Amino acid sequence: MENPATPPPARLHWSALTDRGRFRANNEDAFLALAFDGHEVRYLGKTGQASLAGADYVFAVSDGMGGAKSGEFASRIAVDRITRLLPRAFRMSAAGLASGFNDVLTELFLSIHADLLKLGSSYDECSGMGATLSLGWFTPEWMYFAHLGDSRIYYLPHSGGLTQLTHDHSHVGALRRSGQLNEREARMHPRRNALQQALGAGHQFVEPHIGAVGHQPGDRFLICSDGLIDGLWDHHLEELIRAPSSERAGQSAAQRLVEEAVQASGRDNTTAVVIEIPASA
Repeated sequence: MENPATPPPARLHWSALTDRGRFRANNEDAFLALAFDGHEVRYLGKTGQASLAGADYVFAVSDGMGGAKSGEFASRIAVDRITRLLPRAFRMSAAGLASGFNDVLTELFLSIHADLLKLGSSYDECSGMGATLSLGWFTPEWMYFAHLGDSRIYYLPHSGGLTQLTHDHSHVGALRRSGQLNEREARMHPRRNALQQALGAGHQFVEPHIGAVGHQPGDRFLICSDGLIDGLWDHHLEELIRAPSSERAGQSAAQRLVEEAVQASGRDNTTAVVIEIPASA
């Protein structure tokens, strides 16, 4: 008999969308949604819902760089390589060894970085190829995250305002974090897209930003490429996720965000993944 004092397992709702924008010839963004346990990895669709009782879930966004088709190739490599370590990671978390998430995610990012560097040095057409990567790993109680570059992960708690969890790995991002630039000044800065760290791209040293957030019913998370931020201010992100207009209420959160950003800017590829921990009925 089930203990009435035991809360039901947490559930996830998610939606994802990517768009090449209004001016780019191809889409160098990629997103990933998958479930995994100790034995297998299952790729998920653009929208869905599931219980966290029997599997963990990973959602990620990668923005490739390198010109021609190599940027598109780089972002696909970044998300495809994620499947290597996840079953082992699930067994570890199921055994209560959650403290090892930092090591797992660091190993994953360094492995992708090494792959991209090797390809970049081996083939002329891949020279300089690189990618950003922002990843959220959801377990029954925690969202572990790892990040490199200027894609972003935002946290929107059930009560409270929108918070950017990740650090933009750029000089402008550092100026913003130190309070030397406000949001408007950072968006207008001529070097806003110059990255100090990315996977591959000739960077010999990378230090991914890794952390964790305990999630509660009603919490939401957004993982996005910089193309979304080019079109939407932070307060617009929160409005579109939490309180959409009546015209957009029937759309998924990711569709609302991407369509609004492309309409407002569309200068870059634009990708959003929104994950919600629904409030209990």
